[in-house]
Amino acid sequence: MAAFNATLNGCSAVLLLCGFIAISNRRPDIHKRCMFTAFVVSCIFLVSYLVRIVLFGTHYYPGHGAWKAIYYVVLFSHMTLAATTPPLVVRALYLALKQRLPEHRRIVRFALPVWGYVSVTGVLVYLLLYHPPLP
Repeated sequence: MAAFNATLNGCSAVLLLCGFIAISNRRPDIHKRCMFTAFVVSCIFLVSYLVRIVLFGTHYYPGHGAWKAIYYVVLFSHMTLAATTPPLVVRALYLALKQRLPEHRRIVRFALPVWGYVSVTGVLVYLLLYHPPLP
């Protein structure tokens, strides 16, 4: 399940990038589809992650030394920002659906980089935890 969750995080990151590129190229139709799909993929991730934690518990970093320190720095930043992501994303989505675009743009300046960082570091946490670098 961990690999599935990492794949969902990676897909979310790619969709966010595609959505950003689409809106930068004035393609709001593609932007809307990419961002909505990223939202759905992230929701599936959240449900899958919570089920995995309930069924299997947490997994501890198997290594030691500098890589363990790096893992915990990435994990802490990922977890902290992951807790802030859902309210930001839901608010941005709400504002977009209500066509309150100036407000949408203001919140997205924060929400997009945070959401993107959380998606990318989710993959990185998986790689460090389940495929740690050799010492």
